[in-house]
Amino acid sequence: MKAVVYNEYGLSDVLTLKELNQPLPKDNEVLIKVHAVSINDWDWGLLRGKPFVNRMMAGIIKPRKNKVLGSDIAGTIVAVGKSITRYKTGDEVFGDLSAAGFGGFAEYVCAPCQSLTLKPKTMSFEQAAAIPQAGVLALQAVQDKRPNKKSLNVLINGAGGGSGSFAIQIAKSFGDEVTAVDCESKFELMRSLGADHVIDYQKEDFTQNGQTYDLIIDMMGFHSIFDYKRSLNKSGRYVMVGGCSSLIFQTLFIGSLFSLFGTKKLAILPHEPNKNIADLLVLIKNGLMKISIDKCFALTEVQQAMKYFGERKSKGKVIITIK
Repeated sequence: MKAVVYNEYGLSDVLTLKELNQPLPKDNEVLIKVHAVSINDWDWGLLRGKPFVNRMMAGIIKPRKNKVLGSDIAGTIVAVGKSITRYKTGDEVFGDLSAAGFGGFAEYVCAPCQSLTLKPKTMSFEQAAAIPQAGVLALQAVQDKRPNKKSLNVLINGAGGGSGSFAIQIAKSFGDEVTAVDCESKFELMRSLGADHVIDYQKEDFTQNGQTYDLIIDMMGFHSIFDYKRSLNKSGRYVMVGGCSSLIFQTLFIGSLFSLFGTKKLAILPHEPNKNIADLLVLIKNGLMKISIDKCFALTEVQQAMKYFGERKSKGKVIITIK
């Protein structure tokens, strides 16, 4: 089978298309013919080895072995392990494989049942692949970390990307007032998804304008933890989904102290892969959330796709389509 691998940290040019042996499912796994896979920040971070925590997981100097990135897949089951009763050959499924070793940038991948959900017939493979990690992170940040108020004044930093585009819509489904922060080229998308206010981070620093929020969801954390604390209302929450190494350590240690001794809570979001995907499907079915796909690339174009993703210009999700 064809797969895209990387053997060293770097930019998109270290990715190589290779011929690998098709994997065989274990007793508790299924083999999936991948039709679509989306690119997430975790793919970009693992490829670059940044922030440093990614090297702690994958290898300090270089990846420990040939790595195939891609966690959010959608495809058709072509074989099942001996212990599988939940799925059968021919089922169309999707899911986040980050807890199962990634592997989605390939024609075939094995996955345990707990990482998968049946794909609705009305949804394309590209749409399904866009949902799992980005959608679940957004749902966790908005739904699970809400202060105890009916509706909130929410700011989403990095709102024009994959997870941010979901977070805007989920927050609006709760009746929240949403301020979306990203570059000006994404304003039209963010407004179309329901953002009440938009800020161009290249022209305005939202942590310095005097506005405060009940909930700050940070997809692209590069400010100081003290800046975020200042931008929270009393009893407000700051949720870090992604960002630089320095902010990770600040949030872990200083943020924990703020949370312990004050009314403002600042913490990193602990991702729980595939949690409450059914809730996301209900939002989509009821017309409360749509899937924003910017561009689709072929498997042979993964280098270009990753470069495009890394430039932070994508409006919504970037998808790899595999024929």
